[in-house]
Amino acid sequence: MAVTLKGCYTVKPTEKTWCGRLALSELDQTEQVSHVPKIYFYHPPENCKYPTIASTLRDSLSRVLVPFYPLAGPLHWINNGRLELHCNASGVSFIEAESSSSLQHLSDDFNLYRLLAPTVDYTLPIHQNPLLLIQLTRFSCGGISIGLTISHVVVDGPSASHFICEWARLARGEPLQTASFHDRRVLRAGEPPSVPLTECHVHVEFDLPPLLLGKNDNAEERKKKTTMAVLELSKTQVETLRKRANGNYSRYESVAGHIWRSACMARGLKEEQPTMLSITVDLRRRIKPPLPEGYFGNATLDTVASGLVGDLVLEPLGYTCSIIRAAIEKVNDDYVWSGIEFLKNQEDLRRFHLDAIAKESEEEVFYGNPNLSVVSWLTLPMFGVDFGWGKEVYMRPATHDFDGDFKLLPGPVGGSFVVALGLQVEHMDAFKKHFYRDIE
Repeated sequence: MAVTLKGCYTVKPTEKTWCGRLALSELDQTEQVSHVPKIYFYHPPENCKYPTIASTLRDSLSRVLVPFYPLAGPLHWINNGRLELHCNASGVSFIEAESSSSLQHLSDDFNLYRLLAPTVDYTLPIHQNPLLLIQLTRFSCGGISIGLTISHVVVDGPSASHFICEWARLARGEPLQTASFHDRRVLRAGEPPSVPLTECHVHVEFDLPPLLLGKNDNAEERKKKTTMAVLELSKTQVETLRKRANGNYSRYESVAGHIWRSACMARGLKEEQPTMLSITVDLRRRIKPPLPEGYFGNATLDTVASGLVGDLVLEPLGYTCSIIRAAIEKVNDDYVWSGIEFLKNQEDLRRFHLDAIAKESEEEVFYGNPNLSVVSWLTLPMFGVDFGWGKEVYMRPATHDFDGDFKLLPGPVGGSFVVALGLQVEHMDAFKKHFYRDIE
């Protein structure tokens, strides 16, 4: 599929916004120094002409950047691996492109999807890259795609979804539904540590994950070629997994546990091999007081489920689910604030960053073989996004090929799941076999 760029614009807030330096929370500071891409595909009605679509998107984007003004300013390094956000209304990128292909010819070849979301040049200084980039692509069939890529340092999944939904509301001519809340001091942004490190809980999620037995580092694993797959689970298959877990665990726990077990088998790991599943937990309602509605920033904390491969694959699925549930349940108010204090006590945060151009750096956390990490998009309002010409045909992450990373998304039919997974190429076919073998 060929994609031709037709124009690139800088879109700025249509009104004057607050300008100044915005302190980031420790939860922002330790997120990936990268952008997260996703693509929405549409079949606009025949009476909705492309020039109108393009102008509607640009106009509504400039208006939504007023309440969501942090997205229009750059990041700057300050010291010891820490960042701050300069709110200066410098704008975001809006790209227009064309493709000779049609939506019907798109497949799950993610090399094609890479062409439909903006790319970010991470060789540039961080302050030269926009926090938000949009690409509108017109296909020969009249369909379009809207590819978004948004800085993970500035927002997490719920905040990104909040922005997209409000942008779509303005594009439809409706008012904002939920105001964005930007004062990150509610998560002690910019404040010094308040308790000594010795008084913090033990936070194994900040330790380096297990290595393959017999290895002193993961340099070799980092260099192996990876690929991405999007796998669908019907409602019946999801319920089958719940029954395998004795029906005592949620759909999320059952599917995540099944993926962890399948990856262990696909990788051919030894029974005595330690393995870790890093689980991203939304803390908005887990702390006291809960974060204000519309909090715009990162409000997640990772927790860790760990075990031996032999126990995970030989015990029933319910055993793996129990480990996952126990890890999630420990993320309470005390645990969250202790985690924030732990991070504040770190002199240098560079080891927490997963930089998009230095994935092989041994200083960065790596959740690849023999480990995994999971993010759930199951409850996010990221589907049914209508900019004024109807809801999307479908939505996909543009790329997700870090070894061991997977996302869980709601499927097209109620109760079904979509799994977007990155694995080493040599393990993907075996993973698919194990993944479907026990549920068909």
